[in-house]
Amino acid sequence: MKELLSVRNVTKHYNGGSVVTKALDGISFSIGKGEFVAVMGASGSGKSTLLNVIATIDRVGAGEILIDGVNVCDMDENALSAFRRDKLGFVFQDYNLLDTLTIEENIVLPLNLKREPLDKTRDALQRVAAQLDIADQLNKFPHELSGGQRQRAACARALITSPSLILADEPTGALDSRNSKLLMKTFDMMNSAFGSTILTVTHDASVGSYAARVLFLKDGKVFGECVRGDRSRREMYAEILSVTASLGGDVDVY
Repeated sequence: MKELLSVRNVTKHYNGGSVVTKALDGISFSIGKGEFVAVMGASGSGKSTLLNVIATIDRVGAGEILIDGVNVCDMDENALSAFRRDKLGFVFQDYNLLDTLTIEENIVLPLNLKREPLDKTRDALQRVAAQLDIADQLNKFPHELSGGQRQRAACARALITSPSLILADEPTGALDSRNSKLLMKTFDMMNSAFGSTILTVTHDASVGSYAARVLFLKDGKVFGECVRGDRSRREMYAEILSVTASLGGDVDVY
């Protein structure tokens, strides 16, 4: 499997007056192209910081992050903005849809920012809307949709630019258990049908069980991992709970 993301000896400190917090402590791992990976760990383990530095929202203190062979740590802000727009897709807990735009306008916004031709934009919209089963919702506004529909719209927006890497931050956090399952089936389809490389941060063991691999963080380091392989989701779920218990951290169980 071709390597798509490589995190190499990344360190990140936060200064809080006289207290220095080491959020990431020389962390290293890689993700292959087309892989679906979840990151789990207790609060304060470094999950959110890790996602932020990979997303180029925050800067590392030391180390390298390579996405498609490009070291994003060496880029200036203008280059990072273009890289983020062209190479990364985002799915947030709170959807991040613009209330004043229709679902269609929200989904195609990344392509409009790139000034893509209208015919290419229309074709991409029809493709992702059909795959995510929201083609009949495109003329509605976000407040007219259920939470699950809004999150699928957010997934469509993340997919429409065919990004190298999709980053999801607690994507089921605002959803009930039924819609959480539907969303994770959507992620599974994005990974299998579109070949999307997905990295998600989650507290939810059920979410983690959909991934091909789960990385566990503790004190800013990789503590261990679970690889699903040929096992069922139920077996993967049981192992996640076992590892989480050994970490002594919090996890959502549904």
